[in-house]
Amino acid sequence: MNRTGPLAGIRVLEITKVWAGPYTGKLLAFLGAEVIKVESRANLDEMRAYGGVDIDSAPYFRSINQQVLSVQVDMKSDEGMAYLRRMIAMSDVLIDNLRPGAMERSGLSYDAVRAIRPGIIQLSIKMYGTDGPLGYQTGYAPCFAALGGLNALVGHDGETPAGINIRYGDSTVGASAALAIVAALHHRETTGEGQFIDLSAVETLSTMIGDSLFAYGLTGDLPRAQANAHADMAPHGCYPCIDGQWISIAVANDDEWTALVKTLRASALGQDAQFADHASRVDHSAELDAAIAAITITHDADTLSEALLMASVPAYKSQSSLDLIGSEALWSLGAYRLVTDARGDVRPVIGPGWRMAPDEAPIEKGAPLLGEHNAYVYGDLLGLDEAELADLVARRIAY
Repeated sequence: MNRTGPLAGIRVLEITKVWAGPYTGKLLAFLGAEVIKVESRANLDEMRAYGGVDIDSAPYFRSINQQVLSVQVDMKSDEGMAYLRRMIAMSDVLIDNLRPGAMERSGLSYDAVRAIRPGIIQLSIKMYGTDGPLGYQTGYAPCFAALGGLNALVGHDGETPAGINIRYGDSTVGASAALAIVAALHHRETTGEGQFIDLSAVETLSTMIGDSLFAYGLTGDLPRAQANAHADMAPHGCYPCIDGQWISIAVANDDEWTALVKTLRASALGQDAQFADHASRVDHSAELDAAIAAITITHDADTLSEALLMASVPAYKSQSSLDLIGSEALWSLGAYRLVTDARGDVRPVIGPGWRMAPDEAPIEKGAPLLGEHNAYVYGDLLGLDEAELADLVARRIAY
């Protein structure tokens, strides 16, 4: 199917489930690639089953598979695998995030795939990669974050680590995978060589904790969860406001502190010896947070953040999902795109965070129905006629 955008002309075959792998495919589709998701009724993506609705209306699936095509292939049959190999022969990129060894057991190791399509780029997402002593292990995003070191750094001091939302782990891995694929496409463009990309989810999440990974060896202090505290800024946190709202405030110097005290009309804070200078405020950040929270709790978050910003104090309301979907600024920026699915339903989705000119890929299609593009893949790409495709469906090869 004709696409425009920087990756127009690139075909991606995606044998993925849940979140990280599909998120990779979605980003590539947002860049203009033709992304074909391989699935079957007998081996559904779990996301199609979440939400207690029919498999074509599951909210999680619909949220991460926009602009992607769906073809049904029975990968447990020899005939289905023969058709899949024909699809591989017509593709530039192959992505999987199946259990360790699954692709190899299906005869789709990199050597086997490269024999089908020289120059292909194959990316495999595994918890610890495909090699090494832990390569046999599998897991989901909470595992990635725990093993990668993030969970231990998220939460309040002295409390059980809070961990992070599953979307962060999977989406970070998926974005890293998309970046690696774009780099591999550039490499192929300049050398003609394909690549095998062995992506370790745990290692990817470890890259997100920065200097904390080596802090103990350098300082002798073991990094721990410290909520919103900052080593060199105070106040630096999220503070309660009326009606369950919250406001984030970060003060980096004495000028901002003076402006904060004045705007809050909190002269007692400005006269407290604990908060007399920047170093003292950092040393007594817990007491300072409690004092500020006692003041902000009587304010409206929007009104207070506007007043603080006018006083040159970095402060913003912590946005809820309702705040975001109703944000005129985000709508005007084009953050949301309206997509249409095969049933004709139109709904907004979150688009990419980038704007490209002059050749940005359009985002117009919602997540696919199961097998929605069987006729295109088996007919237009592989050359089967309607009777032959109907026979595949009847025999559950394309089912």
